[in-house]
Amino acid sequence: MLGEHMDSVHFLLAIVIGYLCGSVPFGLLLTRAAGLGDIRAVGSGNIGATNVLRTGNKGLAAATLILDALKGTAAVLIAGRYGADLGLWAGFGAFLGHLFPVWLGFKGGKGIATYLGVLIGLAWQVALIFAAVWLLVAVIFRYSSLAALAAAVIVPIALWFTASPQIAGLFAAMSLITFVKHRGNISRLMAGTEGRIGAKG
Repeated sequence: MLGEHMDSVHFLLAIVIGYLCGSVPFGLLLTRAAGLGDIRAVGSGNIGATNVLRTGNKGLAAATLILDALKGTAAVLIAGRYGADLGLWAGFGAFLGHLFPVWLGFKGGKGIATYLGVLIGLAWQVALIFAAVWLLVAVIFRYSSLAALAAAVIVPIALWFTASPQIAGLFAAMSLITFVKHRGNISRLMAGTEGRIGAKG
């Protein structure tokens, strides 16, 4: 009974630590530090790399992408030192932290970079598949959202054949959340009004 209680505490701590890692709004912090104001007043209002790119600053967008991914990877690796399952839950916490950061009234990004970062920490080979699918769709169609959604469909399938059922299940849940967070993008894609990669405003 005591052991089960301790396990529950450890899992909760892993989620909390992951959440705190994931909740750091690098897109907002970097654009403010660069004197570009509040990224939430630009383009889609999102704090992620795609919207940072709409400021015209490719360097800041790349830095946002890398840092948003690294916070997911860091959460997995830090908690994973104390148990593989803890790394899994910390990664999920980081993903939720990016989507719903307490510091921004629980209004965060779409989570794609952090999704990728968690994937790198848990199954880096499949992260390469994610990157390949994202790049292929992005190059052909020029829609970041469509590329992300396509990759989010492929990842759980690839994990089912290459990783544990727990990891595959986690990313199936994360992919579902990704689709929910992109429901506005999906509507715009269907209407033909979605902004293309690199477009300002």
